[in-house]
Amino acid sequence: MSRTIAVADIGGTNARFAIATIDGGRVIELGEPVTMGTADHTSFQLAWQDFARANPGAEPDGIGIAFAGPVGGDVLKLTNNPWVVRPALIPEKLGVKDYVVVNDFGAVGHAVAQLDYDQFEHLRGPEGPFPATGVISIVGPGTGLGVAQLLRNETGYHVIETEGGHMDFAPLDPLEDQIVAHLRRTLRRISVERIASGGGFDNLYATLAAIEGKPVAGRLDDKALWTAALEGKDPVAVAALDRFFLSLGAVAGDLALAHGANAVVIAGGLGYRLRHRFAQSGFADRFIAKGRFERRMEAIAVKVLIHPQPGLYGAAAAFAKAHP
Repeated sequence: MSRTIAVADIGGTNARFAIATIDGGRVIELGEPVTMGTADHTSFQLAWQDFARANPGAEPDGIGIAFAGPVGGDVLKLTNNPWVVRPALIPEKLGVKDYVVVNDFGAVGHAVAQLDYDQFEHLRGPEGPFPATGVISIVGPGTGLGVAQLLRNETGYHVIETEGGHMDFAPLDPLEDQIVAHLRRTLRRISVERIASGGGFDNLYATLAAIEGKPVAGRLDDKALWTAALEGKDPVAVAALDRFFLSLGAVAGDLALAHGANAVVIAGGLGYRLRHRFAQSGFADRFIAKGRFERRMEAIAVKVLIHPQPGLYGAAAAFAKAHP
């Protein structure tokens, strides 16, 4: 029997809402999303009420929430968002029967598990659908670096949320040795997301500029920096982009080995934006450059998730799995 539910994807800057239909443990349909600035509402409940007024007659009896932060405990808080969510009060405050709260990248894992094959673009390795069983490593370069595991077996699937983006970064050539040495002047520890993420790209640019004797003054404009790199307007930005792909390839390969994965998915808006650049980058070479395990790495497919709302879809999928 199908159910109508609401789904929310809550981040530090924006909150997205939609109506979804689920049936038999899967998502049947995801409605048009509504995006609200978190600064425009003083609480999640008020944002929810605004969304409900815009969707009269929908009458959802449950809600799935993808939350950009830790989801354990009685109170959920985001670093850059004043909203406070108390899961135990969700049925009372929102007027729904059931709810599910998952980490934002855990939601992406549920989306990967349930989306059709046409929602992925092939990047490297064997073509075709994912293996029916085994582990898929999910890597999401965004402001930070999200990492999750998807385990599929004969009885279904399980999403395992991780903090893999905070592993130590391992330099693989003399230039990366210099990059790490430079970053260590201000950072005690260099994690992979300090380099292989959107925020890491800023670090790469500033470090390479310093190595070239071209120090960067003031705060970098992220949009302008990415535009300069993608359009080839700034040689240092172009070099930083090359290094970004090399590092992301190495990290994705390391995670695949650590997880015992037979496939890898690159997720997130940044991965989607850069998807046409992977083939011309050093990503694939670094991904398979694992010494005695190169043959195994060559057999691992890497795909990019292209669904426009993986957080909302994943929140609906997580709810459907919990309440089939």
